[in-house]
Amino acid sequence: VLELPEYPELFDKAFGEAPNMLNVGQALAQYQQTLLAGNSRFDQWYYAGQEDVLSPEEKSGFALFTGKAQCSTCHAVGADSALFTDQALHNTGVGFQASMRSNTTTISVQLAPGVIGQLDKSVVDSVGEEKPNDVGRYEVTLDPADRWKYRTASLRNIALTAPYMHNGRFDSLESVVRFYNIGGIQHDGLSPLIRPLGLSADEQKALVAFMRTLTSSNVAILVA
Repeated sequence: VLELPEYPELFDKAFGEAPNMLNVGQALAQYQQTLLAGNSRFDQWYYAGQEDVLSPEEKSGFALFTGKAQCSTCHAVGADSALFTDQALHNTGVGFQASMRSNTTTISVQLAPGVIGQLDKSVVDSVGEEKPNDVGRYEVTLDPADRWKYRTASLRNIALTAPYMHNGRFDSLESVVRFYNIGGIQHDGLSPLIRPLGLSADEQKALVAFMRTLTSSNVAILVA
């Protein structure tokens, strides 16, 4: 920033001082808050009343999302807007399972957007350090009740943002739905909101179809 001649004047106008670590962070945060995801096909249907933009399967998926699948308990949908997150922290069992350090010999690696390959774990281990234990919110609060709790992510543009969960545990929306359908990973700290759903294969497919309607119409602008 300091090497760009126009920036000191811009920062002086915005913050009344030269660029520094604090105000550079504030400027970046303010810019990121302008990158709004919206006007998805879901928004056009649910908020603008355009009935023909969603298929019957996608509409069925939304009914499951707010009903039997209980997704909207955490991925909130409001009467006037939908952030698809309650901004709260929950324990789904993903962090707990990772902390148990399974003896898997392969790991999933994203080779390109939408292209996932399997790599021998020993190859990664040979060039990296041992991964520290992942304890979630507990790392900040040191409250045992916060172990393996992570903030609910928004689902907007979810079809474009694989892999999923805080640690990239799942490489597809289908695998995420299967995980929640079995009730997460059972352990003492599991959120009481996480329990087996009993969704059929067709219901799981409809739920994924609905989530794919959350892609914004301005993705190209956001990427640019």
